[in-house]
Amino acid sequence: MESPRAAEGGRRLEISPAERRDRRLDFRVDTIGQIPLIVAHRGASRDAPENTRASFRRAWEQGADAIEGDFRLTRDRRVVCIHDDRTGRTCGAHRIVADSTLAQLRELDAGGWKGPRWSGERIPTLDEVLDMLPPGKRLFLEIKSGPELVPRIKKIIRARQFAPERIVVISFDPGVVETAKRELPEIAANLLITFVLDSAAGRWTPSAGEAAAAALRVRADGVGFQNHAAADGDFVRTIQNHGLAAHVWTVNDVAGALRYARLGVCSITTDCPGPLREGMIGSRNSAPRLAAEGKPSPDEER
Repeated sequence: MESPRAAEGGRRLEISPAERRDRRLDFRVDTIGQIPLIVAHRGASRDAPENTRASFRRAWEQGADAIEGDFRLTRDRRVVCIHDDRTGRTCGAHRIVADSTLAQLRELDAGGWKGPRWSGERIPTLDEVLDMLPPGKRLFLEIKSGPELVPRIKKIIRARQFAPERIVVISFDPGVVETAKRELPEIAANLLITFVLDSAAGRWTPSAGEAAAAALRVRADGVGFQNHAAADGDFVRTIQNHGLAAHVWTVNDVAGALRYARLGVCSITTDCPGPLREGMIGSRNSAPRLAAEGKPSPDEER
């Protein structure tokens, strides 16, 4: 196996710890108020059908800093935005995405399940999602297919000459992250983890050390972890002490978001970006007044 600092065409495949720290800070939106990047989970998916242009449009209307979308490869090698490998849950008709052409998937209604007002929404392509990305905003691009999707994404991103900081590749699959860092070394890539109870050991896995080691093995820039009791201060600090960015999903309550903000996470993924940001700003602004009155802030009371 080649060295993590080996070059492909003269380019390193992994950034240095110092560059990692700079990249972590680049994610911070409000360094004084400690409000991390607010990422709309599948768009503003509490209010609109997930992974549709309507949901992404609503996210921008609510002031999200970034959107998160799930992407898969169709039979005719088009990159489409849909979470599940089958269309039944969000489109009614049951089709396997990998076995369907884009034209076949376009026949489906991806919005009606959320309510009549959303009927007629279609499964968007990656190109269409990128077309909706306003200046200065970002896309957290979750790869749901395997590493074979990376070259197609690379072709699309390179053709558009997108600034590297506007795209973040994320995946639960270490092989996908490793391939993304090899093919697109200039773009941040985060390894996603979910916590599982190890009954025999009596603990939640992975530990922070295990998560960090797994991320570093595939040259990831950060770890995206589940909103969970196991993701405490020690967990976040350990991730950060390994030079990795800490990102959390999915947080829909203000108290939880404030807790993660105090821990220094780089981004908070949420189904309701507008209300969450407003709640965080409101709580932050009320803290000095409450302190002057000798009262605890709302989030201190929880």
